[in-house]
Amino acid sequence: MEAPRRTVAEAVARALAEDLEPLGDLTASLLDPDATGTLVVATREAGVVAGQACAIEAFAQVDPSITVSVVAPDGTRLEPGDVLLRVSGRLAPILTAERTALNFLGHLSGVATATRSVVDAVAEVSDRTTVLDTRKTTPGLRTLEKAAVRAGGGRNHRANLSDAILIKDNHLGGISITEAVARARAAWPGRFVEVECDTVDQVVEAAAAGATAVLLDNMTPAEAGAAAELARTGAPGILVEVSGGITVGTAPAYAAAGVDLLSVGALTHSSPRLDLGLDLVRDATPEGT
Repeated sequence: MEAPRRTVAEAVARALAEDLEPLGDLTASLLDPDATGTLVVATREAGVVAGQACAIEAFAQVDPSITVSVVAPDGTRLEPGDVLLRVSGRLAPILTAERTALNFLGHLSGVATATRSVVDAVAEVSDRTTVLDTRKTTPGLRTLEKAAVRAGGGRNHRANLSDAILIKDNHLGGISITEAVARARAAWPGRFVEVECDTVDQVVEAAAAGATAVLLDNMTPAEAGAAAELARTGAPGILVEVSGGITVGTAPAYAAAGVDLLSVGALTHSSPRLDLGLDLVRDATPEGT
């Protein structure tokens, strides 16, 4: 579920630089440099945790001697007051890394929490429909946000433009569906080829052309169900995806209509952060006392 180590390290380094350049943590410098303490990261609301690797990395980059114990790994469901991490070591560097760690944890746990809400809602009505994210991600954080979607029980759509072929309406301004699918098959045999369809006629053409999937954009659940049936009549193995403003409230209706995939951009671009806090549980004392 976790993002690659290098991606985590680079993202955390950028975030810490925002806090520490050019003079470092002025307030933490007021503390006794030998004072130590134990603190815990706990949630103040129910949710699903994600981003633990980023939090651990933040503390490690500020002070490698800080000890971090994961109490609730990514994907864990949380209730208010539940502890995610236990952090021990010198107090000043812990407090220096605090905001960076909480920013990553809060944002990514918010993505995981929103994803789990949609996944659970869909599971109540269908065991065939998969919840996906999109490429509508925060620049520089895509890999982390997509890992958070997985922690919440969702799956990832293409990671980037070289991952698969998605022929959208603007592409079709210069090429037909049939020709676009044929060119894609010739250039990259075996690749996933999807066609965004606004009309039933486009669905029929995409299925006949041999697309792997059709993406039904901004259709109602009833329209999507009818289009899915039509697509499978022309190509029994074709996948049917729906996108366009899908929410936790509307997702079950689309799943019940029989679609295979629901892509929800809001998971990464609009999820509220999970409310978390770092609290001292053992008073700071000078090391060695």
